[in-house]
Amino acid sequence: QVQLVESGGGLVQAGGSLRLSCVASGRLYRLKAMGWYRQAPGKQRELVAVITSGGSTNYTNSVKGRFIISRDNSMNTVSLQMNSLKPEDTAFYSCYANAPQHYWENENIYWGQGTQVTVSS
Repeated sequence: QVQLVESGGGLVQAGGSLRLSCVASGRLYRLKAMGWYRQAPGKQRELVAVITSGGSTNYTNSVKGRFIISRDNSMNTVSLQMNSLKPEDTAFYSCYANAPQHYWENENIYWGQGTQVTVSS
């Protein structure tokens, strides 16, 4: 199994920055990707950013140029640097990992507890 521990959420003024971190532990031999989802009240959950084991990244359009996802320790720790934050970035952010536990599995998704990000105007 895989455990994800998130940190870095909080309250920040518009234009400010926050850095979210997600530390993965457990069975990670076949880790394929890690990333962040967010969900604002009354809205659908959306994928914010993802980084694959090969190092490729992708972002939802609304955060491109402002957010950066990165990894270290061979992808065991993933960070989301959020700059130029806007009130519309306010959401509950959850880290996820795609870590198949067997070679025949294409995906096995694990979730962190999540952390609240609130951006005031």
